[in-house]
Amino acid sequence: MQDDTQLDDKVVQTFQNSLVQVQDILEQNRLLINEINQNHESKIPEKLSRNVGLIRELNNNIRRVVGLYAHLSTSFTKSVDASSEGDSNGHKRARPG
Repeated sequence: MQDDTQLDDKVVQTFQNSLVQVQDILEQNRLLINEINQNHESKIPEKLSRNVGLIRELNNNIRRVVGLYAHLSTSFTKSVDASSEGDSNGHKRARPG
């Protein structure tokens, strides 16, 4: 039973760490979007050309968030699969064949 608790704690910690990372990236994106909007509204050529790099950074951040959510989904599926391998008494069931 203690192994299950340790596994559950590890899964929860992984989820929390990933969600903190996602939240940090989303906050960065909010700041990037604000700067992109300000640069766009300014119509100053240097600021407009800076938007190219900012938009790239924004796109990379979005990819990172998607990757983190994909990892969370995989981790969750594995933890559910691992917990469903035990019976109601917490014992591992023999796998067929």
